Amino acid sequence: MTSTNKTLTQTLLNFSNDYGQYHIEQFGHLPTVERDEEWLSPCELDLHDTTHHYWQGVAMKNEQVPKDTEEMLSFANVESALNIELHPDIKIYFTTMFSGDIEAKCDEGELSLLFAWNKEDFERLQENIIGHILMKQRLKQEETIFFAVTNEEDMIISLDNNTGEVWVERVGCKPHKKISDSLVEFIRQLTPSSTVSEKE
Repeated sequence: MTSTNKTLTQTLLNFSNDYGQYHIEQFGHLPTVERDEEWLSPCELDLHDTTHHYWQGVAMKNEQVPKDTEEMLSFANVESALNIELHPDIKIYFTTMFSGDIEAKCDEGELSLLFAWNKEDFERLQENIIGHILMKQRLKQEETIFFAVTNEEDMIISLDNNTGEVWVERVGCKPHKKISDSLVEFIRQLTPSSTVSEKE
């Protein structure tokens, strides 16, 4: 299990770096974000202009991340609240790095990988995951955990909590199309992309 964990962690960090490099090649700089003093992140770098900062994904186990923050980033409370065990891959996915959304594309089309921007965002993400799983249980469907959204309305990419397979599903419906056997395999088949707003 440990080697798989390390592989997924490294795959995510590598893809984050590839995304930053893609931005530099396409636009001459790293991605930018509007500065918000109430919503700061370890991802933020130097000023791009008076209102925007450059950003890049940063490993949660990093000197930029306070130790007390790192220790709090776990899904133990979610598992306790739901009385289930989350698939190891999804826990690794969301506790590997702080990052903005990463735009990517695969054979199925365009998507945005979701990550926590800061500790507060991680807590909000946990609440959303709890809500999603409770909905699944109420509908008597197998539990999934979303980690990406697509450019099709209400269509998300999720991980099957039992098998670790990656599926496409419409919100509120059962997953309808398997697109990968594992999260590592899925991330490896992605290529960085960009939104229209970034191009502008």
